[in-house]
Amino acid sequence: MSGYFSMRKVLLLALAICPGGMAVGADAGLMWSTHVRPILDLHCVKCHGPIERKSGLELDTPEAVLKGGDEGPAVVPGEPDKSRLYQFLAPGADPHMPPKKQLGDADREMIRAWITAMSAGKGGVTNPPVAAVREARKFGSIPEAVETLLAEGWKARGVKPAGYVDDRTWCRRVYLDLVGRIPTPGETQAFLAEAADARREKLVDRLLASDAHAVRMRELWDVFLMGRPRRDNHEDRRRDNGWWSFLEGAFRKNRPWNETVRDVLVGRGEAPEAKGASWFLYERRNNHQGIAEAVAPVVYGTKIDCAQCHDHPLAREIKQAHYWGLVAAFNRSKNVDGGNVVGESAIGGFINFTNLKKESQPAVVTLLNGRVVEEARPAADAKEEDRDGLYEDPKAKVRVPKFSRRGAFAEAATRDNPLLARAFVNRMWAVFFGRGLVHPVDEMNARNAPSHPELLDWLAADFAASGHDPRRLVRGLVLSPAYGLDRGEAPPESFGSALERPLTGEQLARSWRVAAGLGPDEDGLRRAAVGAIPEVLPRDYNATFQQAQFLANSPALLELLKPAGSGTVPRIAKLGNGADRVREAFRAAFGREPAEGELEAAMELGGAGSERAGERSRDLMWALMTSAEFLTTP
Repeated sequence: MSGYFSMRKVLLLALAICPGGMAVGADAGLMWSTHVRPILDLHCVKCHGPIERKSGLELDTPEAVLKGGDEGPAVVPGEPDKSRLYQFLAPGADPHMPPKKQLGDADREMIRAWITAMSAGKGGVTNPPVAAVREARKFGSIPEAVETLLAEGWKARGVKPAGYVDDRTWCRRVYLDLVGRIPTPGETQAFLAEAADARREKLVDRLLASDAHAVRMRELWDVFLMGRPRRDNHEDRRRDNGWWSFLEGAFRKNRPWNETVRDVLVGRGEAPEAKGASWFLYERRNNHQGIAEAVAPVVYGTKIDCAQCHDHPLAREIKQAHYWGLVAAFNRSKNVDGGNVVGESAIGGFINFTNLKKESQPAVVTLLNGRVVEEARPAADAKEEDRDGLYEDPKAKVRVPKFSRRGAFAEAATRDNPLLARAFVNRMWAVFFGRGLVHPVDEMNARNAPSHPELLDWLAADFAASGHDPRRLVRGLVLSPAYGLDRGEAPPESFGSALERPLTGEQLARSWRVAAGLGPDEDGLRRAAVGAIPEVLPRDYNATFQQAQFLANSPALLELLKPAGSGTVPRIAKLGNGADRVREAFRAAFGREPAEGELEAAMELGGAGSERAGERSRDLMWALMTSAEFLTTP
């Protein structure tokens, strides 16, 4: 929200300085998608949108606004004072909109500016839908495509990109992203000692081939697919029932993503590499609506929860039929007691849903990409018979139907479904760049246009053409020049500078141990850190009191920084010179030398004198390891 309000202030300031010039030169489409549509969504679309069309007026798209309603046009392009949409917002207007409310001056002036900007004939028409065909340009690699298309976006937006981080900072960033921890000082030095022209590629390839990368990807996708476990025993059950091994194995072997998703949706674990995949369905305990709502962001890239009782009120392409069709894909499924197997009946599961007009309609497995899973539906008065001939092996402990509805859906969702590739690409882009090309990352629908449509199209098509190769995509993204940008003031959606990315609980726990001079993995610390910092890719990051308490009073961190024994604190405490202790602490925590001002400040905390050197060294390391620099990806 802070970005929204700050940008709106900039626009309003420009209007105040030169109202005519700014309004005429403004991009009506950008103003619509960034500012005007959110205002109308919040205050107007409930009564004037796809669900309810009072006075025949819809205000959810620029086309609908221009069309107007029963009383004529709502907007006269270029002339806000003649436009009903703007007139009715004024205090004392009769009729007044919204009823019983009054929009603030900033919101009304934004709508005025948008109508004025339409004078050039650009009404703010939204970007082409996902299905629109665009002739793809050819690029030799993912880094080339990213560099070229982002640069074109910066030029079009008038954005000056930030400079690039140095190799030392880039090394820390890529270790955090690919293996979930900071590098040791020795690893950083080894990287810097490599030939400069090839060291980044060599490091990325080495990290991608490591077991630590498979674990890192499993940690991310466990949360993306399942959410954070509410209690430790839920986490234990995922591990003990093979879910973690399944995900790690998929990324360790670099299995095609569509095959991994297919195993998750089918949920049988028939092949060795699919063992544990059924836990995705099993953990949801026959909650077929919950399953459908979890599946949609994976195979479509968007939530569909809002279409349960009616067509989506904002994203017109998401229908109530899509929601209940996805429920129907899984409603023949049932957990088998005594394990983690999800059975499936060959009959039943034919349901109807009712829309707001009280009309009953059959739930047919209909995908958001338009495909339909064909299935003969029995007559209303017919009684189905569950018989052995409907199953592949009637004597099997868990019988598999010859026609598996969820299997048919899985096949349709993972073959020739471009939305699957787009969803994965957008999610991984968000992992490495801090937000998706479509934001929010799990709402890739007509309401949220891509910031760089051609780039998303190209990456998704390239990912699909590669056989849905996760490692190739990840390698290309982290080796792109944009991944190495420094922090700056560029708008977040431009990707003209690195966004602040808080560490996950897992990244923090491992990095703490590395900074403390210990091995990276220890389950107790990981659990404690995840409990305090459960979010992964939060839409809006806000530190909590729980996190502050954890960082200020963590017994786990105190244990890592004991002055006695082995590790960083005992090692630097033995150094006789206070400045040397500070320098070694900075190298251990940040992988860099302290700046002059930092050296002086740190000397006061942990460097001066040799008395109580152990305690001073501990306090210094604690301060560094709970600082904003340590808690974020550089």
